[in-house]
Amino acid sequence: MKKHNFSAGPSILPTEVFEKASQAVIELEGTGLSILEMSHRSKEFVAIMERARALALELAGLTGKGYQALFLQGGASLHFYASALNLLERKGAYIDTGTWAHKAEVEAQFVGATEVIASSRENGYRNIPKEYVLPKDADYLHITTNNTIYGTEYFEYPKVSVPLVADMSSDIFSKEMPFDDFGLIYAGAQKNIGAVGTTLIIVCEDILGKVSHKIPTHLDYQVHIKNESMTNTPPTFAVYTCLLTMEWLKKQGGVAAIEVKNKEKARLLYEEVDRNPLFKGYADVKDRSRMNVVFNLVDESLSDRFNALWTEAGISGIKGHRSVGGYRASIYNALPIESVQLLIEVMQHFEKTV
Repeated sequence: MKKHNFSAGPSILPTEVFEKASQAVIELEGTGLSILEMSHRSKEFVAIMERARALALELAGLTGKGYQALFLQGGASLHFYASALNLLERKGAYIDTGTWAHKAEVEAQFVGATEVIASSRENGYRNIPKEYVLPKDADYLHITTNNTIYGTEYFEYPKVSVPLVADMSSDIFSKEMPFDDFGLIYAGAQKNIGAVGTTLIIVCEDILGKVSHKIPTHLDYQVHIKNESMTNTPPTFAVYTCLLTMEWLKKQGGVAAIEVKNKEKARLLYEEVDRNPLFKGYADVKDRSRMNVVFNLVDESLSDRFNALWTEAGISGIKGHRSVGGYRASIYNALPIESVQLLIEVMQHFEKTV
């Protein structure tokens, strides 16, 4: 029986994506070859890469606006460093809203000077800082738009005169955003875009080529743009799965339509967390993430009983990150509302049995 997958990532994907991707492992669309053995230089895969890159820009509303989309490797973690390597000349400015935002700033220090201009660390990363002063010598401002561990999310974005850089790994394409306010976006694929193994980069070409230091070939975004995201052998299966997932999203009505569904899933689950006396939410209400609902038991001694209930119900992946404990229900694009409703029923049943 297929479980109800609330994992923070690798995460649930649409059923039709699993079906098409699994078929492609045997044979890709009548080619006589598996996607796993097909040359990345074949016309069939080149077409897949071109469609995936174009569709990423289309979903972001950035087609024809001077942006390029790339599917690279290394996860968001590599692009903590690569983003700074491509942009940092004098100083990188960072807003620290959680573990991954902090790690991005730490990696940028290998390139040059950085400054954390705002942080919610002292508050246990329960909120998004709203007040900051951007240094005059900042080359860019980096934010993490959704914080998977602590369950906070940006809903209003900084307005700055320098390129705005964002790690959007866990909320990209989950809602409408002013994507053209960003100079550089990077996102690990394994939450809302597709399978683990590739990272989507969306970058405005005008902000590149301005640093004086040399950039290693494989970390230079301009090199990847010139080679149409094929500087080396790309992760062909992961890119294909991303294409299928983005095609599914487009059929749902695109980002605007999926946002309506995501709002409703989050509303239902947060209402139960707030109503049920056995649970308490973690993040400040105004900054609660729609993608990662983080909550705890009021009485931790009841955890074994609650864990047994949701496990028996076929629910998977809701144990919280070790930094916070408790529970984290990740409700990404592909998670059906029925799974959220089941979790709520388990929580309500738990309340009645205690």
